[in-house]
Amino acid sequence: MNKFKYICLILVTTFVMGVAFPVGKIGMLYATPFFLMGIRFVFAGGLLALLVAKKPRPRGGRQWLKSAIIGIFQSAGVMGCAYYSMHWITSSESSIITCTNPLIVIVLGTLLTGAKYRGRQWLGVAIGFVGVAMTFGLQMNFQIGTFIGFAGAVCFAAATLLIKRWGAEFDMTVLAAYQMLAGGIVLLLLSAFTEHAYFTFTGASVLVMLWLVIMGSIVQFSLWFYLLKNGDPAKTSAFLFLVPLFGVLSSWLLLGEQIAWYVSAGGAFICLGIFLVNWEGK
Repeated sequence: MNKFKYICLILVTTFVMGVAFPVGKIGMLYATPFFLMGIRFVFAGGLLALLVAKKPRPRGGRQWLKSAIIGIFQSAGVMGCAYYSMHWITSSESSIITCTNPLIVIVLGTLLTGAKYRGRQWLGVAIGFVGVAMTFGLQMNFQIGTFIGFAGAVCFAAATLLIKRWGAEFDMTVLAAYQMLAGGIVLLLLSAFTEHAYFTFTGASVLVMLWLVIMGSIVQFSLWFYLLKNGDPAKTSAFLFLVPLFGVLSSWLLLGEQIAWYVSAGGAFICLGIFLVNWEGK
């Protein structure tokens, strides 16, 4: 995969991820968090499974189990924690915490897989996280929602490494479909036991669901899994620092939230961090 194609795909993917935060916030006006995410992933996974029905499905119990484990971490763990944490913290804070994933990927990759990363890559991740924090005005309170959001970031990192480790066994679009189905089922079960689920049908809620299913799930996960399979997981994950930046911009457009000066400063730090993580050098 050439660098231009890689950059284009990663920008599209992170933009869609960022837009999912304000769109999801709108969606929570019409449904409870777990139920909203569960419907999203069951519909998205089922639709994508139909679209890729002619491609080879997982073979044997072990591959089905692997796709389910990835779904539990990627779809249920990440999004379930991110949206549930918003009961206590803002969507901005949830986005910041979720996007500590690149740092966790490098730490877990070093400890569990023996991956070697240079000092400038560690520095790039740290600078990128500072940029994310600056994007939201350095405002973050530690409470139960903070720890739930961090659990989602750990799930994100675990899923990233598992996809890189097991991805060669699967067609990526097939894996994206069945992991979403697995994650959606888990989220619906959580909804049944933890919340009084409802979904209010309006024109706005249907549009939100269509966006979350098509762009926020099918397109996003298909591209993300493809990028992880064909690139270094730490370098690819470094671009997740763009997600909160896109989230702020889309929140300004969709929700009318104001953009402060520190967003531009944070964006500069994010770009520097991504450069350091991906710079080959000599």
